[in-house]
Amino acid sequence: MADYKYISVDCTGPVTQITLDRPDQLNALSPAMALEIRDALALTPGTRCFLITGAGRAFCSGADLSGGDGDGGLSSGRAASDTLSLAYNPLIQEMAHCPVPIVTAVNGATAGIGVSLALASDFVVAGESAYFLQAFVNIGLVPDGGTSWVLPRLVGKARATEMMLLGERLPAAKAADWGMIYKCVADDALLAEAGALASRLANGPTMALGMMRENLLFALQADLSSALHKEAMNQWRAGDTADAREGITAFLQKRKAEFKGE
Repeated sequence: MADYKYISVDCTGPVTQITLDRPDQLNALSPAMALEIRDALALTPGTRCFLITGAGRAFCSGADLSGGDGDGGLSSGRAASDTLSLAYNPLIQEMAHCPVPIVTAVNGATAGIGVSLALASDFVVAGESAYFLQAFVNIGLVPDGGTSWVLPRLVGKARATEMMLLGERLPAAKAADWGMIYKCVADDALLAEAGALASRLANGPTMALGMMRENLLFALQADLSSALHKEAMNQWRAGDTADAREGITAFLQKRKAEFKGE
C-alpha cells in the first residue's frame, strides 16, 4: 500500500476504507489529494467495496482554493478549469466506473466538489449534523464535478436550481427526504451504519454488483432499446461467474448463498 500524505487507507478485509485526512483544512480537496484518492481506488487484491469518509469535523469542505498543499490554488479561471480537467473530473470518472460498490460516510460540512465526491458513490450515509452546500454562487463560480448532471437526476430541476442558485445549506435529514442520499443517521452511529452497509456489499456477488453499476450509469444516458441490449450482454457475463452458479445452487437448495466475488 502506498504511503499517502493527504488520505489514510485501511484495506483490512474485503472493505477498503479511504479517509480524507486534512482535518485542519476541513478536508478541502486539492489536486494532490484527488490524485491520491484515484490511486487508492486502484483495486488491491481482495477489495470488494470502498468506504470513503473524512477525518475530523467535515467530510470535505470543497476545493482547496488556497493552494495549501503546494498546488498553487485556483488563481484564475483557467487554473480552475485545468484543475477540473486534470484532477477532479478524472476522480469522479474513476468512481463512476469503479468495478466494486462505493459507500460514503458523510460527517459534518460537505460543500462544492465535496458534494460531487459524495454523490459519485452508490450509497451516501450522512450523520444528522452533516449538511450539503452548493457554495459556488457565494464566490462567483459555477457548480462542477458533475453536479449539474447528477443533482437534477436525483432531486429534480427545481430543487437542484434551489441548491445551486441560492447556495444554502441542505441538512442531511432533508437530503434523505429529497432522495438525494441513502440515509441520515445519528452522528455517533455513522461509521457503524456505513461500515455495516459496506460489509454487506463486500459480501455480495461482486462482479454482478459492478455490472449493476455499469448498467445504471449507461441507462441514464441511453434509450430503452440500448439499455435492454446492455442488460442482456451483462446478464451473459454475470451468468458465467462462479457467484451466479453459487447463487442459483443456494436458491435451489434453500440456503443462503456464500459469494466469493468471482
